[in-house]
Amino acid sequence: MNTRMRRAAVALAAGAMAVSLAACGSAKESGDNADSTGSAKKGDDIKVGLLLPENATARYEKFDRPLIEEKVKELTNGKGEVVYANANQDAAKQNQQVDTMVSNKVDVLIVDAVDSKAIAGAVKKAKDADIPVVAYDRLAEGPIDAYTSFDNETVGKTQGEALLKALGDKAKDGQIVMMNGSSTDPNAAQFKKGAHSVLDGKVKIGREYDTKEWKPENANANMEGAISALGKDKIVGVYSANDGMAGGIITALKAAGIADIPVTGQDAELAGVQRIVTGEQYMSVYKPYPQEADVAAEMAVALAQGKSLDSIAKDKVDSPTTKAIPSVLVPVVSLTKDNIKDTVIKDGIYTVNEICTGKYKAACDKIGLK
Repeated sequence: MNTRMRRAAVALAAGAMAVSLAACGSAKESGDNADSTGSAKKGDDIKVGLLLPENATARYEKFDRPLIEEKVKELTNGKGEVVYANANQDAAKQNQQVDTMVSNKVDVLIVDAVDSKAIAGAVKKAKDADIPVVAYDRLAEGPIDAYTSFDNETVGKTQGEALLKALGDKAKDGQIVMMNGSSTDPNAAQFKKGAHSVLDGKVKIGREYDTKEWKPENANANMEGAISALGKDKIVGVYSANDGMAGGIITALKAAGIADIPVTGQDAELAGVQRIVTGEQYMSVYKPYPQEADVAAEMAVALAQGKSLDSIAKDKVDSPTTKAIPSVLVPVVSLTKDNIKDTVIKDGIYTVNEICTGKYKAACDKIGLK
């Protein structure tokens, strides 16, 4: 792992306990506690299965995987092994990957589900094999032992509030387009709910889409349809649930000759940050991946070693199938051109040089990013 990423992880991991304590107030406390210990106590020589959903979104290979691998090594004195697989947005493939991990007798699984419902049977297979499962980033269904993610409704509220701020008086002058994420992702529903809680009644929503597989090309096609249906002079802003889709949306806006309207995003991807610098994209949601990854690794190692999660997870969250899952919810930050220095640069996610490459240098200079 590069030094910059490790600095980010160390700086952010220090706040994990405080975050879990702060999150308690929003937790659901009903139901019986999920089993939070592995069936057999083990030492540092453990095998952690890590299943991530896709690699089109930059975060998974750039941040999540290496950060989790590094933290597992740190917590096990270099003896723990991470066995990795990526589903490439294929739910059936991910279920097969769980089966393989079970056959290979991993001690614990960290799963970021492609489809939260479709993974439930595979989670049960792991549980039946005495392999605890940590739901990572998305709340998978089935007998999950632990969960860590961001406060997803707050993400949507943060995006909605930023869009209203950017629109100002124009909020009443036209219509916005809402480009939500995939209908198979429970996070997308929570983002949407949070955004609607802020936007409803404040701005007219002309068109709204659930974007298949979060793909930028699908968002692009949806945006082209919205422009055709509403008319390019009637659209005053776009709610985009993440940065990848924002890229596809902005391409469609440019092709239609629409400029200078706010577009939201999420994930603080490098391309998204660069679009924020130029003004093509108004904001993104910065999610401290190092903190989320560290918590997932801490949970996984504790479960594999048969230890309690009480010192890690103070929160409880309900899934549709499991009540009171020990959880840690990590806070998020609204990222605009005004706080790039204080967020992704300060935390070591990107350097100024990475953001301000040749074509972006003038725009960087203009906002004092040097």
